[in-house]
Amino acid sequence: MIHYLHVPFCPGSSLHKLLALEQLPAHRLSADMSVVEHVREMAAAGLHSNVRILSGLLLTMSGNNPELFSPSQKYQLLVYHADSLFHDKEYRNAVSKYTMALQQKKALSKTSKVRPSTGNAASTPQSQCLPSEIEVKYKMAECYTMLKQDKDAIAILDGIPSRQRTPKINMMLANLYKKAGQERSSVTSYKEVLRQCPLALDAILGLLSLSVKGAEVASMTMNVIQSIPNLDWLSVWIKAYAFVHTGDNTRAINTICSLEKKSLLRDNVDLLGSLADLYFRAGDNKNSILKFEQAQMLDPYLIKGMDVYGYLLAREGRLEDVENLGCRLFNISDQHAEPWVVSGCHSFYSKRYSRALYLGAKAIQLNSNSVQALLLKGAALRNMGRVQEAIIHFREAIRLAPCRLDCYEGLIECYLASNSIREAMVMANNVYKTLGANAQTLTLLATVCLEDPVTQEKAKTLLDKALTQRPDYIKAVVKKAELLSREQKYEDGIALLRNALANQSDCVLHRILGDFLVAVNEYQEAMDQYSIALSLDPNDQKSLEGMQKMEKEESPTDATQEEDVDDMEGSGEEGDLEGSDSEAAQWADQEQWFGMQ
Repeated sequence: MIHYLHVPFCPGSSLHKLLALEQLPAHRLSADMSVVEHVREMAAAGLHSNVRILSGLLLTMSGNNPELFSPSQKYQLLVYHADSLFHDKEYRNAVSKYTMALQQKKALSKTSKVRPSTGNAASTPQSQCLPSEIEVKYKMAECYTMLKQDKDAIAILDGIPSRQRTPKINMMLANLYKKAGQERSSVTSYKEVLRQCPLALDAILGLLSLSVKGAEVASMTMNVIQSIPNLDWLSVWIKAYAFVHTGDNTRAINTICSLEKKSLLRDNVDLLGSLADLYFRAGDNKNSILKFEQAQMLDPYLIKGMDVYGYLLAREGRLEDVENLGCRLFNISDQHAEPWVVSGCHSFYSKRYSRALYLGAKAIQLNSNSVQALLLKGAALRNMGRVQEAIIHFREAIRLAPCRLDCYEGLIECYLASNSIREAMVMANNVYKTLGANAQTLTLLATVCLEDPVTQEKAKTLLDKALTQRPDYIKAVVKKAELLSREQKYEDGIALLRNALANQSDCVLHRILGDFLVAVNEYQEAMDQYSIALSLDPNDQKSLEGMQKMEKEESPTDATQEEDVDDMEGSGEEGDLEGSDSEAAQWADQEQWFGMQ
């Protein structure tokens, strides 16, 4: 019978020096601890770099002398060494060592079955200290997910019997199944998490995102709600996020507002972030920005949702604010997608599309589920003329966020850019039927109808319905103005735009109003509107072009008038300055003024 680690050896040998660690006095450590127990204690203390060095040396020794350590000791060394590699983010190497550990454990199990129990009490503590085989498989799955090998992660976790799966294993499996499109398996795993931990709110969100009814989810938490005080808000919280995942933004906003107004949940950053995101989805950018700012004031280190906030600021032309936000987020963490997306939005709206593309790709690399990163990269590809590649990214964004209208808008813009009007119409109709007839879906459908002369009247009807629901919806106002400009109904367009600007100020609306005022010869007020537009967005090229064109057209006229006056004075004859004819010629080509966004 082999007695491990008790064979005599030379006192001056390396092994003797290494095992002399057992003789060192240590707080709470027994003097007769084995070297493997020292490794275990260091691992438990978080001394990962120390564990890596020592376990590496011991494994080499074991390879040179297989009888030096028992099978169970070698299993422990492999696991602790793999854990230290995992901590150093060397995931492939860690997977290799975890695999070797599991093979060692398998051999150990077979040995245990063959050998009858000796009744030795000393073996019991050792077996109790062995790292859990389930935990090793979970760590392997974590490595695979970090390596973006989701199929391998699912395979290793699927190999764990259902009864032995812990809540974190079920949660990881649920997320992996969801990502792989295996919705039924994902629902089962999320429900198992809730069965074990009824207050696992992220699991609740997972079920709601997979179209499980809010009432069914709420029933799984009812017992804990009734048994614990001050949890009465949870049923309302579940109801609110059920509305979120069915795309009912209005009811979701109202329900979360009712929660947020309750004294115990007032100023909750997560609720404010959800409200901001909902306002954004509903097209209410003003309130969305206000809620993001409120959340940011409460938590200066907030990262979640800041990509959407940065996008909204960039759309408003507040590029300096976007740049400052990006710098602040990078100082918090560069391992999240959000700071890269914010920086990408700054580049995109500065017309640096190649840089925006790179930053969007970097964000996706950090978080493949970042919808805003996919939209950024898709938009950059579209503007660079790589429409087919852009379509792939917008489709992936739709898969991840089927209730977000901006994902569909990006895809439809790609179809229109490639003259695929039929595909755009099919998609717009599907969105209209799926998300319901609201101002946003009506406007999106009208946008496609405007591209086909046959469906102009339908576009007009759809836009009128959208503006009846929401007279201040900017995209609907812009498209209605575009339609009126085609019909040369400039006075109607001016009235529409003035009404829309009565309670809000928007760069695009001011610029289009300036275009319409030029068409009716109101040059001074047109200049004022361009100035307001540029004050809101100094980078708005179309407003700048409009203002510069007016200045160029006015200058030659003034010079001609002065020359004519000099000629008349010199000849002593009265003459017609013919200002009206020259002025008419200057503004004959009015269509170029109406570059609708």
